[in-house]
Amino acid sequence: MSSSGSGLDDVEAIKCELACEVLRCSGRLRFGATGWSMLPTVWPGDTLLIERASSESVSEGDIVLFGRDRRLFAHRVVAKHNNLDDQTILTQGDGMIDPDEPVRHAELLGKVSSIVRNGKRLEPRRMNFLERVVAALVRRFDSCARLIVRVYDMRRDQQEQFAPCQN
Repeated sequence: MSSSGSGLDDVEAIKCELACEVLRCSGRLRFGATGWSMLPTVWPGDTLLIERASSESVSEGDIVLFGRDRRLFAHRVVAKHNNLDDQTILTQGDGMIDPDEPVRHAELLGKVSSIVRNGKRLEPRRMNFLERVVAALVRRFDSCARLIVRVYDMRRDQQEQFAPCQN
């Protein structure tokens, strides 16, 4: 008998449903980033502050949160399309080669209003030239993404080690 891993899938689905419900009820959500798809804009361990938003209120360049396949994704809006029956948004992770399948109105959960990294609140913005170079490297070389994240984690661990106690 082989394990299908459905237990982990169920846990992720429950987290996704809970996050969606919190966002629907309160209009706000704190979301911990875990993946590399938005490098170098969003790093694993960053906290994204999400505000509920409709497809009409997001613009090209915004980072949005959407739910699909029992998972949550935070990717950048690269285009908007008006179809006869539904408005769709085209998104893509900054570190991803290809755009996502179009995001339907019902899948859109909200827009990233702030990124919290190392205790500092950052406003989401378009990438500068150096960040675009890093994103291009991440898109093309998985080993580069691994190295960048490893160096980032080592720096963060070192900063935490020498940070004074805060009570």
